[in-house]
Amino acid sequence: MHLLFVCTGNTCRSPLAEGIARRMIAERGLTDLTVSSAGTSAWPGAPASDGALLVSLEHGIDLSEHRARMLAPDQVAGADLILTMGPHHCESAEVLGGAGRAFLLTAFSSGAPRPVSDPFGGDLEVYRATYEELQREIGTALDRVVADRERRR
Repeated sequence: MHLLFVCTGNTCRSPLAEGIARRMIAERGLTDLTVSSAGTSAWPGAPASDGALLVSLEHGIDLSEHRARMLAPDQVAGADLILTMGPHHCESAEVLGGAGRAFLLTAFSSGAPRPVSDPFGGDLEVYRATYEELQREIGTALDRVVADRERRR
């Protein structure tokens, strides 16, 4: 199963989400679950933002190799589940063929549809708050993915 996280520039929220999910997937031993990220208005090849890099390192996640990718039809087609940071990201994924597989992260994880806070341009405290929000939501989302897969077996 492949999970795709989507935000705007693919330099803050979605790379953080990807890093958090990778770590949680490894900690849970979910060997058949992969993850990537993309942005609806990404500058391809851009690194993760300084705030995302620093906050991820505080939690033992290295985003130094991350390079932004523009959301494209092939990424959407290759994803079993697309979790977005805002409603417009979800709409973009649906336009590219992700209807039925694209959800607002918060709606999928907790049933409370709201955008994930965008730390872009904020100080480290803003990035830390976004990291904590993502960690909470992704943990719950992975719980749901695992439970859904168990029900199908």
